Amino acid sequence: MIDTLDRRVAEGEERIRYEITPDGVGVLTLCRPGKLNGWSWESSRQLGLIADRIRFDEAVRVVLLRAEGRAFCAGIDVTAPGGAITGRSSAERTHHYYEGIRWVHERFAAFAGLPQPVVAAVQGHCLGFGFELALMADVRIAATDAVFALPETGIGVAVDAGGDLRIARDAGAGWAKLLALTGRRIDAATAERIGIVQQVVAPGELEEHALALVAEIARNAPLAVRSVKRDIDAFADAGLAGALDRAALSAALTLTSEDAREGYAARAARRPPEFGGT
Repeated sequence: MIDTLDRRVAEGEERIRYEITPDGVGVLTLCRPGKLNGWSWESSRQLGLIADRIRFDEAVRVVLLRAEGRAFCAGIDVTAPGGAITGRSSAERTHHYYEGIRWVHERFAAFAGLPQPVVAAVQGHCLGFGFELALMADVRIAATDAVFALPETGIGVAVDAGGDLRIARDAGAGWAKLLALTGRRIDAATAERIGIVQQVVAPGELEEHALALVAEIARNAPLAVRSVKRDIDAFADAGLAGALDRAALSAALTLTSEDAREGYAARAARRPPEFGGT
């Protein structure tokens, strides 16, 4: 994995660029378009560092999560350093994965639990971890070219970061099961229809509409805005913490399975996987 105690970001290793606009918008930009903004352990570490900076910054009234390039985030970057977790036994490897995923959950919780509202602007592929990240925003705007999916079961693993749970919360258990059990891709119009996305705009208008929305939120009273977010989250997320811990265990068990080994090998070889249930 990575050094989880290091709070520095090495030059050239930025996964997320952070800046504050004069009107109080904290802008997080996924900034590896050449990798389709693929997610990694390092991405999670940097997200946590930025969330810690934003949390107590009174100059930030609202957060905009966006991405460079043609994709929002195409999922895990399998070429990133520290991707595979090892262990002296299958049990130890499972334990390491469990703790690693719980650590990622904690970074994501710091982001999802920011007192400031978060608006996500999504274009292109929004898959796997990218979809789960977008689901942690309070409001989502998507371009008409956006595509959403949770493809994990197709490579032999459970959904890692609770995206299926958040879909169940926002769209209902049936949609969560349909998307997570099949890995099916849905377009922006479908995502809006089932309540995962709140607004769909033309690709060339995405940034304009997102900036207008965060500016509208930023003009309102900060204490009232934060109270409203906190109250709604308290209602919507009841039971989420326990479910996320079960999700971490499920992910750890499946990531160390023979099916996961077969799934990743099949994906690399561009062939259908042959799962054996082990």
